[in-house]
Amino acid sequence: MTDLTTTPATDEAAGDPAADVASLMQMIAGGAILQTLHAVAELNIADHLAEGARTAKEVAEREGSHERSTFRLMRAAASLGVLSYEGAGRFGLTGRGQMLRTDVPGSLRSLVLIQAGESHWQPWSLFPEAVRQGASQAKKALGADVFDYYARPEKADEARLFADSMRDLAGMVTQGILAEADTEGLSTAVDVGGGDGHLVLALMEANPALHGQVLDLRHAIEDASRQAERRGLSDRFAGVPGDFFLEVPSADLYLLKTVLHDWDDERCTTILRNCRSAAHEGGRALVVEMLVDNEIGKPDFATIADVTMLCVTGGIERDLDEFDALFAATGWRRGRTYPVGGGYHAMELEAV
Repeated sequence: MTDLTTTPATDEAAGDPAADVASLMQMIAGGAILQTLHAVAELNIADHLAEGARTAKEVAEREGSHERSTFRLMRAAASLGVLSYEGAGRFGLTGRGQMLRTDVPGSLRSLVLIQAGESHWQPWSLFPEAVRQGASQAKKALGADVFDYYARPEKADEARLFADSMRDLAGMVTQGILAEADTEGLSTAVDVGGGDGHLVLALMEANPALHGQVLDLRHAIEDASRQAERRGLSDRFAGVPGDFFLEVPSADLYLLKTVLHDWDDERCTTILRNCRSAAHEGGRALVVEMLVDNEIGKPDFATIADVTMLCVTGGIERDLDEFDALFAATGWRRGRTYPVGGGYHAMELEAV
């Protein structure tokens, strides 16, 4: 995708009305850009081009879509650098386009579909009110908070898509975590709100002595149990249905990957205190989140992610000082902090 939302006015553009208009018009088109990517993903354009360049007519015949409209979509995608134009009406895939393919390493297709879908798209229409009230308006837009919305039986497909998008994001950071995190000497790790257990299962594969658990909603842990069986880890794995606001299982290590950003400070305090209370002696935690840069005004995608959290979940993307305040208030001390890919950082915590 382009970086339209994170590019501030430059010195060269300052005082240049034409440049300011052009820059702002690009920003205004941000919604159209996302929905263009949505259509590319939904119509499987990248998959149709995976074996080589094709014309819009060929793609439309494969997909069963309107030929001229398919051409217009592909032309727009080429202008965004998602597709390349090869001449003679044929389009190919760029590196960005490769990331919109289905079931390939590094795919962001599910993330595009969920970001442009009802659960995320509808609350944006009420974002000014979210700012006025300091609270997400998702319940007003969707009839339920976003996680309760996903729990509805009729929204099972959208909930699965959300889980897929989180799995894809996990894939972006897991290798970075495995390269740095040390689980030697630990016997039990709990992936708090861990979904399909991608992270804890990867750590278990790296450390044959480690036993893992996922604490999450029942439908999520069923998926995690299937993944553990597929990887041959069922004998060391358990799915625990539960509510991390009430209690968490005892463990040596707690994994909190993109969990805290979903919640306000009060609820994050509850989660962290529950982990601290249940931790074995010498307990540790690994928190994985984006970090907001303290230098205001520089390009920083975390600030855009932050207003997205305000809009959709009521959560917060935080800077290191804000995280340290949460940790200190809940019996944790931050140690090593390092990037793990995809704009995310890992923060290693020790119980105090």
